[in-house]
Amino acid sequence: MSKGYWVVRVEVTNMDEYKNYVALNGEAFSKYGAHFLVRGGAFEVAEGGAKSRNVVIEFPSYEQAVACYHSPEYAKAIAARKNAAFADLIIIEGYNGPQPS
Repeated sequence: MSKGYWVVRVEVTNMDEYKNYVALNGEAFSKYGAHFLVRGGAFEVAEGGAKSRNVVIEFPSYEQAVACYHSPEYAKAIAARKNAAFADLIIIEGYNGPQPS
């Protein structure tokens, strides 16, 4: 079974309100086994555009990643984020195939 990932690019427009989102998202992330691989941090734009914040979250499976996003717990966090930030968020299945040698 492949792991699942959220790849998120966020532009925070109101940091005080964004803190409410962060406080609420932990319930869903804990329930669905989320593990942060990237949470903010320094970055370089090598090609294309960027937002001010980048996040990569790993889940035990693609199904768990999808279920977390659509959960009632995460719906509360989304509501808190609406007035604080806008985001591009994709849910993607991990790859378990051959790697370059």
